[in-house]
Amino acid sequence: MPLASETSENSDASDASDASDVADASEPRSAEESRQGRPTAGSAWASLRPLVLRLHFYAGVFVAPFLLVAAVTGLLYAGSFQAEKIVYAHELNVPVGTSELSIAEQVAAARKAHPEGEVSAVRPSPEAGATTRVMLSGVAGVDADHTLAVFVNPYTGEVRGALEQYGSTGALPLRTWIDELHRDLHLGQVGRLYSEFAASWMWVIAGGGLVLWFGRRRSRRAIRGTNGRRRTLSLHGSVGVWAALGLIFLSATGLTWSTYAGANITDLRAALGQTTPTVSAAAAPGGEHAGHDMGGSGPAGGAGGDGVGLNAVLKSARAAGLSNPVEIVPPADTSSAYVVQQIQRSWPEKQDAVAVDPASGDVTDEVRFADYPVLAKLSRWGIDLHTGNLFGIVNQIALAALALAVVLLIVWGYRMWWQRGRGSAFGRPIARGAWQHVPPYVVVPLMVAIALLGYFVPLLGIPLAAFMLGDIVLGEIAYRRGKRTYTPAA
Repeated sequence: MPLASETSENSDASDASDASDVADASEPRSAEESRQGRPTAGSAWASLRPLVLRLHFYAGVFVAPFLLVAAVTGLLYAGSFQAEKIVYAHELNVPVGTSELSIAEQVAAARKAHPEGEVSAVRPSPEAGATTRVMLSGVAGVDADHTLAVFVNPYTGEVRGALEQYGSTGALPLRTWIDELHRDLHLGQVGRLYSEFAASWMWVIAGGGLVLWFGRRRSRRAIRGTNGRRRTLSLHGSVGVWAALGLIFLSATGLTWSTYAGANITDLRAALGQTTPTVSAAAAPGGEHAGHDMGGSGPAGGAGGDGVGLNAVLKSARAAGLSNPVEIVPPADTSSAYVVQQIQRSWPEKQDAVAVDPASGDVTDEVRFADYPVLAKLSRWGIDLHTGNLFGIVNQIALAALALAVVLLIVWGYRMWWQRGRGSAFGRPIARGAWQHVPPYVVVPLMVAIALLGYFVPLLGIPLAAFMLGDIVLGEIAYRRGKRTYTPAA
C-alpha cells in the first residue's frame, strides 16, 4: 500500500474524524488531536499508530516512484512469456515428424551452420513439435553473459535460426530486454540499486498498511458507498489488503538476488548450511579421455573424440530418472564429466541432476531436489514464483494482477494526499514527535529490530537513518523559529 491516508492541519471537520484517521470511534478525539495524529489511549497501539502512519506516509511518498517503475516493468515482464512464444514461433516450433535424429546429429547440424564459438550446453527437444537448442559460448558479437542458441529441427536437422539467450530459463532477446529493464533499467550495476531500493521498502509499506487497516476498531461501513476521499481510502485499503501478502512475498524473494541484501542472505544461508547443492562434475578415477563426442565438435571446437558421446550420456540420464526438459552441459576439461540437469521451472520438483562419465557413460554423482535443504527449496520455489515460471500462465496472470494493484494503490495514495489538501494543494503530513509517546518497552525492541534490519537490508536502513536524521534537523530548525509541529504529549 504505497501511500498513507495522512492527516493535515487544513482538513475540514469531517476529514478530521473520518476513516482516513484509522481511529477508534469509541475514543473521543478533539479536532486538534485528530489533526496531529495524537494518541488518546494508554495502549501501546494507540501510541504506536501515529508513528506507523507517519512511516507509511513518508515511505509511500518517496518510494512510490520507484515502486511504480518496478510495477510497470514487472507487468511487461509477466506478459513477455506469451509474447516470446508469438514473436519467436518460427525458431521454437516445427511440424511434428515421425522420428527424431540423434542428439549428436542435431548438434552436428547446428555446428555446420554455426562453427564459431564452443558448445556450452544442449537442450534436446522437450516435446513433440519443439526445436532442440544448441547453445554456443564465446561467439563474437554475443554478450559474454549470454549464449547463442541455435534452433534445430529434431526431425530433419534443419537449422531454424539462432538467437541470443540469457539465463537458466532460456530467455530470448525480447524477454531478456524486458527482464533487464525491470532489474536495472539497462543501467548495469548502478541501475540495480533502484530495484533493490524498491524491494527493500515494499514489504515495509505493505506491512504498515496492513497494520493500520486491521488496527482500526471502528466500523468501515461509514466509508463504503461514499464519494471523495473516503471512497478513495476504501479502494486503497481494500485492494491493499488483498495485495499485501503478494507484495511482501515479491519483496522478500526480490531481495534474495539483490546486490547487497542478496549477498547477506547468501552468507546467512551458507552459515546455516542451507545452500543449494550441486552435482560433482569430476569424472570417475581413471576416466580421463582424449576428447568428447559433441556431434563433430568438442568443447574446444575440435573434432569429436573417443568418449561415449551425447546419445549415450542422454540415455544414462534417462535411466537415472531425468525426464524432459533437460540440459546437457559438456565437460569443462578432460578430467570432468557431463552434467545433465532437469530445467523444468513450471514445477521445480523437476530439478534433479546427474553427472555422467564421458568415458564409460556411467552416472558418477547425482543430486535430487527432494534432498535439497529446506531454505534451498524455498528459495527455488520463491524465485520461480517471483519470475512467473512456477505455475506457468496462472503464475504470470497473478503477477500481472499484483503489478496492476501496485499501480492503482500508488495512484489512489497520491490522490488521497491531494484530496486531503482540499484539491488545491497536497495536504500536510502528520506532525513530528509521535515516537516520544511510544512506551520504552515497545520503542527499544523496535529500534533494535530496525537496526538489525538496516544492517542486513542496507537500502532500507541507510535511507531510514538519513530520513530520521533529516527529520530531526528540520524539526529543530522549525522549533527554534517558533514553528513547532511536534505532536503534543498525551
